[in-house]
Amino acid sequence: MPMPIAERSGQYGASWPQTKQASSPTQSDAPYDPRFRRLIGSKGWAALPASVRRRFSKRIVDQRMVVYPGVIREARFSAMGWLFAQACRLVGAPLPLGRECGLPAAVSVMEDRQGKGQLWTRTYARSRGFPQVIHSSKRFDGPTGLEERIGLGIGMALNVSALEDGIAFRSDHYFVSLFGKRVRLPDWVCPGETVVKHRHVSDDSFVFSLRLSHKWLGELVYQEGLFHDA
Repeated sequence: MPMPIAERSGQYGASWPQTKQASSPTQSDAPYDPRFRRLIGSKGWAALPASVRRRFSKRIVDQRMVVYPGVIREARFSAMGWLFAQACRLVGAPLPLGRECGLPAAVSVMEDRQGKGQLWTRTYARSRGFPQVIHSSKRFDGPTGLEERIGLGIGMALNVSALEDGIAFRSDHYFVSLFGKRVRLPDWVCPGETVVKHRHVSDDSFVFSLRLSHKWLGELVYQEGLFHDA
């Protein structure tokens, strides 16, 4: 059984060097971005830890990006989940492909000017070969106000909510964009519910987790990493 976040955070957090941060657009003087706050609502937003509000309210301007280095500390698949993750290589491999833990990882975020949202890149080191790199675009659009697209027109609408210690992104439905039209996929062809969480650990660190669960098959994929502000 996984240990509580508070117990596990020290395992990796102690190894991070304490360095003085240089002036950058990721600090408090960066342009303010209200888009996630609007999705969550003023009451939920105000209850979030200050570090979470800070990360999700920075407007990333010009050609800059924000990078969060970290380490993967848990990854598991059911048999069907592993097969599904491998099959998703055909659409850009949006799910983790292996179970290796203790290896470096990084999440980088930059503004998506064309899509009027953000471009997210997740990089996972592997013990052999090149790292796995996952690209996605978060667009503030659609019936729920936020969509994540992974390529070939495939995406999912996300519901955003505040947790006691962070933010949860839950899939509402999946869709595909064809010839300029957005077509909602029926539930019976979809892999299940995707839940991504950003959870506070300390002022400069957080847990990022991804869980894919199917109504009848149960949990298919789970991955968790501990990351910190660069």
